[in-house]
Amino acid sequence: MEENKLSYKEAMAEIESIVSKLEDNQLDVDELSGKVKRVSELITYCKSKLHETEEEVEKILKSIDD
Repeated sequence: MEENKLSYKEAMAEIESIVSKLEDNQLDVDELSGKVKRVSELITYCKSKLHETEEEVEKILKSIDD
């Protein structure tokens, strides 16, 4: 799935899935670095989505006050 078509909810679900596999020792050494990299990318994506949403909400609230 392309990251730009990924929803916040889907990204969080993927992070949770990978973390669960890590906690349950279901990932072997060959997969580990790739999965950690993917989680890092997903976290960056989620932080960006949260920041964008916060800015949009602030703009909406500011327009209501004007």
